Amino acid sequence: MENSPAPTTADDPTLILLTVEEAARRLSVGRTTCFALIRAGALESLTIGSLRRVSADAPAAYLARRRAEQSAA
Repeated sequence: MENSPAPTTADDPTLILLTVEEAARRLSVGRTTCFALIRAGALESLTIGSLRRVSADAPAAYLARRRAEQSAA
């Protein structure tokens, strides 16, 4: 029987907080764009010590809001 590799942190469904890079990867955008979304308040994040983290459900919530905005327009 073949052992499957452990999921990478970006794909780990048990994480509740993501790095900005992981959130950017989930949104298929670059790190700079992800930070811009955070600065604009479009993507929820929090600071823990000196680290910026994004809630694991924040990328999906952002996409849901964007879809609603586009369908309303």
